[in-house]
Amino acid sequence: MLPATQDEIDTVTRYFEWQAPDLTVEFLQKVYVENVLDYQHCVWDIHTNKDRWWVITNPTNLYAQEQFPNMDLALTFHVGLCLRIPRSEKKKLSDLPVEPMAECYRIMSGASDALAQAQEVADYQAIGVRCREALLAFVSAAQTVMPWRFEQEKPQRANLQAWADHICLVSMPGETHKERRHLFKTLLESEWQFANWLTHSKTSKWHDAETAVSTTENAISLATSAVIRHMRGVPEVCPSCGSHRLSPERGYRSEDPEDEWERPTCDVCDWKGRPVQIVKVPQPPEEDNTPPEGDCVIPTVPLRKLMKP
Repeated sequence: MLPATQDEIDTVTRYFEWQAPDLTVEFLQKVYVENVLDYQHCVWDIHTNKDRWWVITNPTNLYAQEQFPNMDLALTFHVGLCLRIPRSEKKKLSDLPVEPMAECYRIMSGASDALAQAQEVADYQAIGVRCREALLAFVSAAQTVMPWRFEQEKPQRANLQAWADHICLVSMPGETHKERRHLFKTLLESEWQFANWLTHSKTSKWHDAETAVSTTENAISLATSAVIRHMRGVPEVCPSCGSHRLSPERGYRSEDPEDEWERPTCDVCDWKGRPVQIVKVPQPPEEDNTPPEGDCVIPTVPLRKLMKP
């Protein structure tokens, strides 16, 4: 049995009661945690008045232990299901806590869509242009929340190298962040050079465009995370108990119900940070949610043993 906060227990209990209103939860416990790529999946063992279930998080789903008697089998099935989620069902922009950087994520979404249709050099060059635009959009947004405060002359807004250095210095100050600053700055500058090359190259291939999209997304995602943590006052560890288990908490104030606020909270103790107002994001256009053709397949026999040829 693994330690769990009361909020985690309440969240899992509410989810199960919503999914199975005819069953009564008699006992539950967190039994396993595994990180797959950049997602953490928690496995819960649920005892009800009739049977037992697995609840696996991120995204949350439940599995009957009668069909999945082995926890590893249930987790493997769950992770495989997550990996098979179509691109159209990935988190929408409005679901991501990166509002100030919304523009660069919209550009990267377009670059990713263009990559799926790219066939010729001109297509690859256009993807290079979008990657450049996304990097510049990130730098431009970061300049707004991290204005230039040094004595040296302020660099031009499109000077990515200078602003990347400034962003890393402000969001990750101090000697303890030296290697992190070097990594993030190198990622941004290297991708800027690669996107410039792709924009003008007449010998590029499809895998070059794929590389540009993947590395740009990675560089922007990591740098955005650092900027957001700095903006919202997220500490390295909990100031109260020293735990690394910090999570964002959002809500509204009674005197200002229109604006959303966010603050860091500790999952171990009751520490809560200073609330910071969240900038609103324009809603993205509605996507085509046409259901797929064909019948649904519902497996009824668990895979207890893999067959061999």
